[in-house]
Amino acid sequence: MRRLATALSILLLASCNGGGGGPKPSRDHASESPVRPPPELVLMTHDSFALPDEAISAFEDEQGVSLRILRSGDAGSMVNQAILSREHPVADVLFGVDSTFLSRALAADIFLPYGSSELSAVPEVFQVDARQRVTPIDHGEVCLNIDLEAFATGDPPAPETLEDLTLPEYRGMLVVQDPASSSVGLAFLLATIDRFGEEGWREYWAALRENDVLVTDGWEDAYYGRFSGGAGEGDRPIVVSYASSPAAEVIFAETSLSEAPTAAVLDGCYRQVEFAGILQGTDEPELAGA
Repeated sequence: MRRLATALSILLLASCNGGGGGPKPSRDHASESPVRPPPELVLMTHDSFALPDEAISAFEDEQGVSLRILRSGDAGSMVNQAILSREHPVADVLFGVDSTFLSRALAADIFLPYGSSELSAVPEVFQVDARQRVTPIDHGEVCLNIDLEAFATGDPPAPETLEDLTLPEYRGMLVVQDPASSSVGLAFLLATIDRFGEEGWREYWAALRENDVLVTDGWEDAYYGRFSGGAGEGDRPIVVSYASSPAAEVIFAETSLSEAPTAAVLDGCYRQVEFAGILQGTDEPELAGA
């Protein structure tokens, strides 16, 4: 859901290509050579990636390819898989490596340099690799999200700070993601390091542990499976997600909503930037840069 803007942008760009609609001359079918299937382009991405079917079809028609989307878990798992398969890559393009896992991917040298023609429109603050091995795609703020209904009575009040999460009244309410496998979880960990320092963050996490924090493998499990707010089906009213998640709850609601059932806690947010890159060893380097 957090990638709605990216999906719509791709759809818009893809739909701007025109094509000839005139009648085609008849052909002698007996003299036709066998029709070759289009080359396949494999896009490795995380499980949360979403793209409209119309955008996929438009891209395939424009480029003359068959696009296969290879969902590979959360961002951390995806990057680990790309690194382990570097000598025999399972995809041509990787979409969704974020700023928390980017250094690991660049150190493993899994990307080919590629200078996008659209890079001049991207603010320099997001252009972090001088060799242009990755292209910035989108960014968002990783923040705490709360289930408004759970705090409607004011007992306890909705948490407002990272420090609040260690208080007894919020025991057993928080669900976070594993920073070893989830980019969202790693972003939250970095936010706590930024807030409490190199020494204090360990004490903070010890306090969270004492307060019965729940750690899941990835964002989808935490948000949809354990969080109680909005589209969540769990029983924990505090989750690490995105500042844009409440708006997404309204946009993607099965029934019309006048206001979001969740809210973002803006204290302690961490900016996450996503990138895409062409994988070393691809058989389709030109198509991968399309």
